[in-house]
Amino acid sequence: MDFRDNHCKACHGTGMLADDEGWQYKCSVCSGAGFINEETSSARIMEVDENNRLLD
Repeated sequence: MDFRDNHCKACHGTGMLADDEGWQYKCSVCSGAGFINEETSSARIMEVDENNRLLD
């Protein structure tokens, strides 16, 4: 399997995400690595409100 097969689709392999205001932060899907390792990746279920906003 080469890099194109397991790169993070959320951040496109960069390890960084940006919000609508341009603030950049570490990708929460791949933890900033830029690629997904199937052995260590796990989904985290988050609580949201009726407007689909994350609850802290």
